[in-house]
Amino acid sequence: MAKRKHQKPRRPNRTGVSKPAGPRPEARPAGSARASGRKGPSPKAARGGVAILLVIAAAAAFFLLRPKAPAVTRGDRLNVLLVTLDTTRADHLGCYGGTGVKTPNLDALAANGVRFANAYAPVPLTLPSHASIMTGLNPVATGVHNNGTYELSEDRTTLAEALKAGGYKTAAFVASFSVDSRFGIAQGFDQYDDNFQEGSPFKAANAERKAEQVYNLFSDWMDGTETEPFFCWVHFFDPHIPYNPPSPYREEFSDRPYDGEIAYMDYVFGRIMAKLRDRRLLGRTVIVVAGDHGEGLGAKGEWGHGVFLYDETLRVPLIFSAAGHLPPGAVVAPRVRLIDLMPTVLDLVNRPSPEGTQGVSLLPYVQKKKRADLDAYIETYYPRENFGWAPFTGLISKSWKYIRAPKEELYDLGRDPGEEDNRFAGEAQIARELRDGLDRTVKDSLVPGAASGRRTLTSEEESRLRSLGYVGFTDKPAEGTGTGAGGLEPDPKDKREELKMVQDAEKAELDGDFAAAAALDEKMLALRPFSASSYINLALVQARMKNMEATVATLKLGLERIPGNEMLLFRLGYTYLVEGRTQEAFEIMSEALKRNPKSIDALTAVAVILDNTGRKREASAYFEQGLAAEPENKFLRTAYAANLASSGRLEDAIVVLEKLVKDYPKEIGFIRQLGIAYGMNRNFDKSIACFQQILAGGPNPDALYNLALAYREKGDVAAAIRCLEQYLQAPQGEPEEKIAGARGELERLKRR
Repeated sequence: MAKRKHQKPRRPNRTGVSKPAGPRPEARPAGSARASGRKGPSPKAARGGVAILLVIAAAAAFFLLRPKAPAVTRGDRLNVLLVTLDTTRADHLGCYGGTGVKTPNLDALAANGVRFANAYAPVPLTLPSHASIMTGLNPVATGVHNNGTYELSEDRTTLAEALKAGGYKTAAFVASFSVDSRFGIAQGFDQYDDNFQEGSPFKAANAERKAEQVYNLFSDWMDGTETEPFFCWVHFFDPHIPYNPPSPYREEFSDRPYDGEIAYMDYVFGRIMAKLRDRRLLGRTVIVVAGDHGEGLGAKGEWGHGVFLYDETLRVPLIFSAAGHLPPGAVVAPRVRLIDLMPTVLDLVNRPSPEGTQGVSLLPYVQKKKRADLDAYIETYYPRENFGWAPFTGLISKSWKYIRAPKEELYDLGRDPGEEDNRFAGEAQIARELRDGLDRTVKDSLVPGAASGRRTLTSEEESRLRSLGYVGFTDKPAEGTGTGAGGLEPDPKDKREELKMVQDAEKAELDGDFAAAAALDEKMLALRPFSASSYINLALVQARMKNMEATVATLKLGLERIPGNEMLLFRLGYTYLVEGRTQEAFEIMSEALKRNPKSIDALTAVAVILDNTGRKREASAYFEQGLAAEPENKFLRTAYAANLASSGRLEDAIVVLEKLVKDYPKEIGFIRQLGIAYGMNRNFDKSIACFQQILAGGPNPDALYNLALAYREKGDVAAAIRCLEQYLQAPQGEPEEKIAGARGELERLKRR
């Protein structure tokens, strides 16, 4: 809390009592100093005394009337809930001045907490921005610069790890492949739910799941959480392209579907708040809401995000709320950064920030002890790695934003918030100072000896990322694309027509006009014949058109021009797998694994192929490698358990299944498999307990049938007969062959 300033005490009189200050009376009664013959002060001295007293009175009024610094109270065991809003612009929330929007729940949070009016993301992309949120480091230090092609190194300390070290229970529920655990973002979480399509060997091409699905996972976890403190991260992805809000938001915002997605997301956020209220947790939980980046919405030629560094894609909402610990309705005007989120949370819960954290605690800003704007580093490697164009880096300092590019940019955000007037040519001194500041920031951010965050992209990851708007990747600037002046890569500002072509192709594909999308992708391939993404984009559309022959031909052509490119290998291997060309898929995926041994998709494909062809032991090794890289992968765990059981390794299979049942207690399928495995291992009591557990939840013919078999094997014929009779009374949905077998078995048991 701010320290009170104390006035210096007045000198006491001889009686020890301070004399009251005030003007002397104009008329003096008999007995005054003059009447008694004592000499009084001169008129000049009297005027000086009055002046001094007036100054003292003014100072006293200043200190008494000055508003007190807002109170901030830290708490050792406060819970922490972090909600990140993907692709959410600050100016599209009501509390940030958005008009025609519908965000009552987020607005209420801001009214009861602290709203940071000028918060900036370091990069307009999901994974690198979240890496900065979770570590308090800018992308130079995290080593994560793009979606899908990087992973956060284990030597970085995350917010989850810092809180877990303080005794927190940790969990995360995320909504898109961009923050899949394989990218290192899951460090420190006890539970990390990124199962976007359960039961599928590969995560779906459309990796988004709706806010309500994420809420349901969060709600179930909360219902099972008895211990505190906890740290939970909830990630909403809805405002991302394609914009498709559910009813009634689809109808209400038919002309503004992006705002409809935000309105829907706000509604689900309101359910989170209601859940905390019902659990009586609001009074002991720090709630943080942050956007990870914004959306162009057509500004300056960009409909999505990632290419440019303008405020439309960088300025994000940031709200902190903690009843009794943070002042309600406070607004912090100075510029802050997402890298400041982690140290602020840790400061609020009395935990130290990891050594080397680049962000700072914002609590002094909340208390008005600090008021200066924070310098913000910004970057995007997306133009280079996706299109072979020049990347952008930049620095925002005071009122100026500097962007380093082949054609440098400088904007006075105070006078030109729309960034329409490039002042680079006319403000050479300011540009030079910010350029030097950017160089210092990058140099200071580099962590000596740190592992590179670069990782290899699989074709399935490329497919999923493309479906999310991240269209293609290149490991280096694409050949044949042309360069800017002086041999530099072309400035993305000069490639707006090409960018429009990419966006038009994406829109055509989303609209189902695959022929138009294919025609545009063919033009892009002609412009960038040495970029793997050109072939992958076209092949994906051809696959959507069910033209698998053309798909294979496109990918093979890509490999002829870019031999050994792993993205093309992965995509071709997956295409062969879909077509049932198992041996060719195995050969291509094996080649891909030579280039990236950690590829989850390639490991999964090879393991499944080996398992299905009877090479069980070899398959086990690949399943284990896949699980080492992504231990929470539901499909891999299930397939591995089946592989172990069919290999005769029942004890090992039971260990895997027991963990699955523990992690997914409502999954009847896992309880069933565990019951069967117990039975195969002749542990009939545990087998019976599993099927009784299923039946406790309601009628289930399959569980009755398996329970009868378990009783039969245990030797309890009467119980087996009873279960079979119940089964045959209502075998709805069961195969006729199974029903007939049950009748025959019942007759045999009755004849005993």
